[in-house]
Amino acid sequence: MATVGEEMHALVQRLYPLCRSITGDGVRATLKIVDEYVPLQVHEVPTGTQVLDWTVPQEWNIRDAYIADSAGNRVVDFAASSLHVLGYSVPVSRTMPLAELREHLYTLPEHPSWVPYRTSYYKPQWGFCLAQETLDALPDGDYQVCVDSTLEDGHLTYAEHVIPGQVPEEVIVSCHTCHPSLANDNLAGIAVATFLARALAERTPYYTYRFVYAPGTVGAITWLARNQERIDQVKHGLVLACAGDAGDLTYKQSRRGDAEIDRVLRHVLTTSERPHRVTEFTPYGYDERQYCSPGFNLGVGSLSRTPYAGYPEYHTSADNPDFVSPEAMTDTLAVCREAFAVLDRNRRYLNLSPYGEPQLGRRGLYDSLGGRSDAQQAQMAMLWVLSLSDGERSLLDVAERSGLAFDTVAGAADALGAAGLIKA
Repeated sequence: MATVGEEMHALVQRLYPLCRSITGDGVRATLKIVDEYVPLQVHEVPTGTQVLDWTVPQEWNIRDAYIADSAGNRVVDFAASSLHVLGYSVPVSRTMPLAELREHLYTLPEHPSWVPYRTSYYKPQWGFCLAQETLDALPDGDYQVCVDSTLEDGHLTYAEHVIPGQVPEEVIVSCHTCHPSLANDNLAGIAVATFLARALAERTPYYTYRFVYAPGTVGAITWLARNQERIDQVKHGLVLACAGDAGDLTYKQSRRGDAEIDRVLRHVLTTSERPHRVTEFTPYGYDERQYCSPGFNLGVGSLSRTPYAGYPEYHTSADNPDFVSPEAMTDTLAVCREAFAVLDRNRRYLNLSPYGEPQLGRRGLYDSLGGRSDAQQAQMAMLWVLSLSDGERSLLDVAERSGLAFDTVAGAADALGAAGLIKA
């Protein structure tokens, strides 16, 4: 897992320089790199396509942008960081005095050395983001301003990776691909999702897992619009974001609050004894709010470390590859793997010998516990599984009711099933 952490961090570093937005070649370049790790099916949706209550916007691409002083020195340069340009800036090539230019400049006075991340997706304008200390050092005078960009009809791009399961019912794992040079939001989520897909592909999972790499909001809405006829097949889901900072894990529950994915994450986080928080659903944040919207009402929660807008570096140049760590991403990945292992094994069983307690010793079940350090817990797990296997309660119900770890309960179910005492 330590090696996996380093590989995830290397992927973050590789993706970091690319200029991503809700559309454009930066998204395509990102998906092309991810495709080297897991094969992707890429979808292109034309500008003007109606997607639920939204319309796919024009495609934005940018080649260069800068502010140069009278000597031709670039004082703000897109080549140095994709954050320097207001996202979706329309093209401009002008010379203007600093007083006029200030109306198009964005800074963070409270963090004078940081560059903010700002966008203007649906209002045509142009602008630059820069450090406050850079702005303070600019003398009065004329400046050459250039944004070499295009905003024209094109496509919105998203991608999927599907791991076939034993059943067609699906678990979706979603991450957003629309942010430029921001390591925790969103590249750590992309990296964790990608290596989670690789881990799940090492076996045949029970559920079919569908990984969705899409621009935030309009991308998730586009995916939902194009999959309405099969949405009932989606049984569970998880949105990954802010997955690599040093904060404790945070799980935001689905709109339902009692969806199976909510119960699974609460159980895994609690029994693992990791420091964590579980929060209620709010209709603000990442794409869980799209998947959980009333018409779909999917059981989709969101896993992060420090949540949305909860750390000073959020949406600034300080959210760089040094801000995320291999260890934090590894821990996030481990929780995802543990949660999906529970989800895949969570079944309802029927006791085939329900009249009185069956004789476990005669079937060698007690003998099988000999030498186990958790023999007493394993024995109690067998009794709890037998007691609650009425065809209505799941193994997660048993674990929650008994206070035993899910793995212990699932192991007891395996042993009882092999002895012919219960059936799924």
